[in-house]
Amino acid sequence: MAVSMTPGRFEELVGDALDLIPPQLAAAIDNVVVLVDDRNDEDPYLLGLYHGIALTERDSHYGGSLPDTITVYRDALLEICSSEEEVVHEVAVTVIHEVAHYFGIEEDRLHELGWG
Repeated sequence: MAVSMTPGRFEELVGDALDLIPPQLAAAIDNVVVLVDDRNDEDPYLLGLYHGIALTERDSHYGGSLPDTITVYRDALLEICSSEEEVVHEVAVTVIHEVAHYFGIEEDRLHELGWG
């Protein structure tokens, strides 16, 4: 059964998840916007999405680019959870997973590390 949660509370959980990023890594994040949306139009079951150029792939042509985005999909996450505690966990995993993509960590490696 899906968890019911106000948009404000969900955004608070996304902020809390961002606070879990170690300060030295957080300081390295540049030109990224974190957004919350209801669902991904192309894949309604997607929990999060990083869209941009990973830090490991940026070169001298990157300057002046629009910000990369990390989108966390609220309804998809709430739908797979049965308690607020589970939402807290899943939001944290999703945010860390997408931030890892920003740092150039691929999907397979994230699964190996337990952040899949």
